[in-house]
This record gives sequence, C-alpha cells and structure tokens, in this order.
Amino acid sequence: MTGVGVVLYGPPGSGKDTVTTELSRARPEFTLFQRLKAGPGRTTGYRLTSTEHIEDLDRAGELLYRNARYGAEYAIDRQGVSELVDQGMIPVLHMGQVAGASAVSSYPIHWVKVLLWCPLDVTETRCQGRGDKDVETRLKVWHETRQDLLDHASEPWSLVIETHLHSPAETAGIISDAVTSKTITQEQDVRGLVG
Repeated sequence: MTGVGVVLYGPPGSGKDTVTTELSRARPEFTLFQRLKAGPGRTTGYRLTSTEHIEDLDRAGELLYRNARYGAEYAIDRQGVSELVDQGMIPVLHMGQVAGASAVSSYPIHWVKVLLWCPLDVTETRCQGRGDKDVETRLKVWHETRQDLLDHASEPWSLVIETHLHSPAETAGIISDAVTSKTITQEQDVRGLVG
C-alpha cells in the first residue's frame, strides 16, 4: 500500500485542531481522521458509536489503537484509515498517548509523526480562550502528557514543533514539507523539551 498519514501528538491546547484546519486549508487532501467515540463530551470530529461496537472491532483485530479518556472510549479503526487513503487523502490523526502514536505505525503507509508542544501556561490560556468548561481536567492531562513523554523519551518523532513559537500556518507548512519529503522518524531530545 502507498500513501502517507500524519500523527499529531501533544497536550491539550498544543494546537492539534488549529493545525489540522491550516493543513486542510493549504492542501485539501489533508483531512482529520475522525476517531470512533463512545461516551460523553465533544461530538465534533468523531464518529459516534457504542462501546459494544468498539469491543466487537477490537475482538476482530480491526483496531489500530483504543483508549479511554474524559469518561469516553476512543478507537482508531483500520477501515476508517483505509477509506481515506484509498480516496487519495492524507489522514491526520490526533493522539493523546505515545503508545497510540506508536501503534498506528503498524498500518502500512508512511507516517509523519509530529510532537506538538506548548508550556502549561499556554495550554491554560488557550483552553480558557476557546471556552473549555473542563480547564482543570485539561491541565491535569497536560501533566499526564508530559509524564507520558518522559516515560517514552526514546520514542522517535519525525518533527517536534513548539507551537507557542510558530503560528498555526507556519506549523502546518513545516508539517506539509515533511509529508512531501517523507521525513523519517528519529529520536529527539524530549527530556530537554519538556523539562
């Protein structure tokens, strides 16, 4: 199979939604992969389903990754990725766990794995600015993301971008260039990044 996909990993407020919008604006083939979701919370950007359906797909070996967060179940299914790749699209996957960013690599396309990072105060400001009602929960997840990175410091990334130092358009341009050149993953100075 040929094709390319993008994984955006980072804490809440690091810009995954904003950067994905900029990628799609610059190149329409970039498209948000809508994860399966069962449970409460945001509905935009997801394919809503039941926990039972996610369980069935998991038992059938059809999931690339599955996780729970914010009281909901999330899953990345092979068929969903395949449909986008078969249409000539570039799926953009939002990830909140390093294990998930690693797991999707089993799908046989070239993955550009991007670590988006911002400091805690930037996450707080951005979450408040967009009207999140669960800012404290998202700050807790920021700390969990930092620890996740420290626990997996040798995980390779194609790019590391500090989104508080670049505009969303600049960040999207860097990622688009990496997709065009099929930048490979390599170990990064994660410990130096997250302190």
